[in-house]
Amino acid sequence: MNVMGKESVKLYLNEIILTVTEVYYVPELKNNLLSVGQFQEKGLAILMQGGVYRIYHPQKGLIIKTNMSANRMFIMLTQSQETSQQQHDECFHTSSQKQQNLSQLWHQRYGHLSYKGLRTLQSKKMVRGLPTFTVSDELCTDCIMGKHHRNAIPKKSSWRASQILGLIHVDICGSITPMSCGNKKYTLCFIDDYSRKS
Repeated sequence: MNVMGKESVKLYLNEIILTVTEVYYVPELKNNLLSVGQFQEKGLAILMQGGVYRIYHPQKGLIIKTNMSANRMFIMLTQSQETSQQQHDECFHTSSQKQQNLSQLWHQRYGHLSYKGLRTLQSKKMVRGLPTFTVSDELCTDCIMGKHHRNAIPKKSSWRASQILGLIHVDICGSITPMSCGNKKYTLCFIDDYSRKS
């Protein structure tokens, strides 16, 4: 694979800014690889034991702990210094969303909360960081389907038997307390659909 450049990268690990020098930019590489030696050069202690990877800072103590993956790598999730300094107390908000779709998006995020409920959240400022958007009266197809009533159970069968033993209805009842005189707990009932004989 070709190395297209070399630069220093600042990582933000548990309120500690760590500058890793001589980081190669390899576009064809699927994962970002970081050697243990680069951490040790920064004065950090590394402990790999029982499939767990730990990094200790001399003053802060444990700053990173991660488990070994299936391909024997230790996956470490970090942030760049720029992203770590952004406010994280805001709700999920994608800037690419159109204004008219934003109310639908938050309607879904809150488990299909009614639009009246969304207006209440906005007006009373009950959610910190909830973006300002115009709550639309657009109908949600999922809500419409979820509020449909089921069809009534028909009182009469649409098909009846045309001869004896053409259709038999069977039902079991039990267990019965006290038992019958013959010490039986269950009753099995057969009904002929044509003659209605039991």
